[in-house]
Amino acid sequence: MLARLLRSAGIAAMLAASAAFVAPSALAQKDPQTTLSMSEATLANFLRDPDMDWLQRNFGRARGVLISPEIVKAGFIFGGSGGRGVVYAKDASGKWHGPVFYNLATASVGFQAGIAVSEGVGLVMTEKGLNSLLATSVKLGGDASVAAGPIGAGAKSDVVADIVTFSRSKGVYGGLNFDGTVMTAADDWNQQFYGKKVLPPDVLVRGTVKNPAGDKLGAQLNAAAMKK
Repeated sequence: MLARLLRSAGIAAMLAASAAFVAPSALAQKDPQTTLSMSEATLANFLRDPDMDWLQRNFGRARGVLISPEIVKAGFIFGGSGGRGVVYAKDASGKWHGPVFYNLATASVGFQAGIAVSEGVGLVMTEKGLNSLLATSVKLGGDASVAAGPIGAGAKSDVVADIVTFSRSKGVYGGLNFDGTVMTAADDWNQQFYGKKVLPPDVLVRGTVKNPAGDKLGAQLNAAAMKK
């Protein structure tokens, strides 16, 4: 029994160490404005990718969107992924509010090797999914259900989940699994971007905090939602 407990404790420690190893390198990336510009490019990539047909056809139904332009995944047997993401939310009139910056971190176990960088987009399809992102911390797959979106031209699969995610990767890994990802509001970046301390609802729901630097991506989201 003692050996089993020690073994379990060792596994837990290795997982924590792996996640801690991956996250800092990813979370140290760029700065708010650069990441926002990268998010604009990521969204454009997904909107013109013929394999992202489902995302493009269902964009108008989304209550919100998560864009992560650079997620680093690394490890050998024990690993994890980490990065930054921006979230926008759509109000009843169809206007998009944002961005709010988040940290993303995921620990994983399984056969894996090497390092890969991915970009991802998640469509928030339900009120529950949007409400979960208003908290300072949320676990995808726990606080809000998450599912990988169908890939391929003409994909007609019905997906029932609070958040439907899509990723594009280069390197060893074929893609990202967002189930189990912990998202926490990046207070330092949000304060830097808005010039004061803010909470996610201030930006995403009440719209009382704004920065014109986020308008370009907001316009992209509006154009995408109006298509199809």
